[in-house]
Amino acid sequence: MQSKEYRLLTSVNSPTELKRLSEGELTLYCQELREYIIECCATNPGHLGSSLGAVELTVALHYVYDTPDDRIVWDVGHQAYAHKIITGRREAFLNNRKQGGISGFPRMAESKYDAFGAGHSSVSISAAFGMAKAVEMSGGKEHVVAVIGDGAMTGGLAFEGLNNAGASPTTDLLVVLNDNEMSIDKPTGALDSYLVRISTSKWYNGLKNTLWKGLGVIPPLHRLVRKTGNAIKQGLLQNSNLFESFNFRYFGVIDGHNIVELIRTLRALKEINGPKLLHIKTTKGKGYAPAEANPSVWHAPGRFDVATGERKRSNYPAARYQDVFGETLLDLARLDERVVGITPAMPSGCSMNIVMEKMPERCFDVGIAEGHAVTFSAGLAAQGKRPFCNIYSTFMQRAYDNVIHDVALQQLPVVMCLDRGGLVGEDGATHHGAFDLAYFGCVPNLTIAVPRNELMLRNMMYTALNTDSPSVIRYPRGIGCGVEWRGVAFESVEIGRGECLREGSDIAIIALGPMANVAMRAAERSSKSVAVYDLRYAKPLDEELLTKIGQHFKRVITIEDGVIRGGVGEAIATFMAKKGLHPAITNLGIDDRFVEQGTPEQLYRECGYDEDSILKLLDE
Repeated sequence: MQSKEYRLLTSVNSPTELKRLSEGELTLYCQELREYIIECCATNPGHLGSSLGAVELTVALHYVYDTPDDRIVWDVGHQAYAHKIITGRREAFLNNRKQGGISGFPRMAESKYDAFGAGHSSVSISAAFGMAKAVEMSGGKEHVVAVIGDGAMTGGLAFEGLNNAGASPTTDLLVVLNDNEMSIDKPTGALDSYLVRISTSKWYNGLKNTLWKGLGVIPPLHRLVRKTGNAIKQGLLQNSNLFESFNFRYFGVIDGHNIVELIRTLRALKEINGPKLLHIKTTKGKGYAPAEANPSVWHAPGRFDVATGERKRSNYPAARYQDVFGETLLDLARLDERVVGITPAMPSGCSMNIVMEKMPERCFDVGIAEGHAVTFSAGLAAQGKRPFCNIYSTFMQRAYDNVIHDVALQQLPVVMCLDRGGLVGEDGATHHGAFDLAYFGCVPNLTIAVPRNELMLRNMMYTALNTDSPSVIRYPRGIGCGVEWRGVAFESVEIGRGECLREGSDIAIIALGPMANVAMRAAERSSKSVAVYDLRYAKPLDEELLTKIGQHFKRVITIEDGVIRGGVGEAIATFMAKKGLHPAITNLGIDDRFVEQGTPEQLYRECGYDEDSILKLLDE
């Protein structure tokens, strides 16, 4: 339960009850809502900054629109905490992102108010346009709103949605661009500069607001307002408005923290049919000074002391895998002038910011555009560079065609580093890196390396640099094993060669990456004589090693932190069958289902490949 006393927050358990508040009470309600999010996230970590910045917008949307009949589509969902609390999940929010609790992202199966699930960015406009078109086709009167952040607007899918929706002038759709000049890291690219140019054009916005207020919201005058606005924009901005070039009526920029102005504007826009875009300016982390001062850190700060803003950091004995990547990439860049780094809007998340600080000209943040990141890397490689393209495993799914067509088919030496491989924990089903070993395992020309510790990650990066073909290096989220790696001389790893970590005679465990460490601990506790092998490479398979295992063991267990179907374990079983080797094989991994949120340890146990589950299987 919450420790503070809230006068208005506890009286609102649905949008219907929210509408009973007077407009004068909404400022206090927003303050209490913000304080509640801060209080909950201090002890149960989550995505804080984005949701604090969207409080007034969320309240205004539910105050003006008749949800759930009217549909609000949240892009990504980092900004949707206030939405969850307003829509009957205030108490459930105490268990946000915990196993058995509510998801940290909108989920259709969780609430009728979650119009569309969104764990990856840039989907809102396309989804909302589909809903709006369905309403139009059925003759309905419901409204559809897409809320998209400025960072998500850099994704190509957002522009595909704008382009398609703008070609349908009779379809009623409102896009709210929540512009806080900050997605997770500082946004980059021409669009960011364009948004700043619009938002700072005071003459245009002032005159447009004067016209809007003077003419009111009388439908026959809407066209005059828009035409006048376009003429002004031609003079002040030197070009037509980007969004109106897509046939969206553009309104803004307005203060996204002025609840009264937001409500007035949204009510007016409800009366205007067709595609339209409202541009609002907000502050990420609004209302909590530490989060406002350092929005990147406070995007997802972990546990913290509300009063002091001090983050409660654990003293880990080892480095994070992402920092091993970042520091090693810097070492490789110093070693080889061909090395460049590419990330789609996650420099701090993957620790490429380490290189950016020292060699900014050798790193490229391309925005939330994974497909572009891969093909851009392919272009760099085609001209002799050695690009290290770092993309979270779950986000790499969006660039699958680019990897096949632009990298693998042409055998270009792009090193694709997949951070957050396997079960990642509290972010849940949308963020688990569950599918990469399966979806890349069938692509020709790819080498897939899976390090079990920090030093091996470092050496696999060095090996990939010196390989004239495409490479994938897949490693988990979180802390390493404590193996010494800083300053250790580089050594090449023999591609496609596994390693015996423990001799045994009864059972063989063939594990991949960090799962080899878990297998070792289980084997040492077992009453059986258990051999443990680290396969090291998911592709190519070490056929010589697998043949020996198949010849000498009657029982084999494979373990991978990924889906079983199409995974490495199935590839091993297929190979042995073709060789006429028939040990009893048990494949451990993720079954054919989506795994929800929880700590990694809880999820390993749920999926049956934690240390105790492996031990139980060994001693059967």
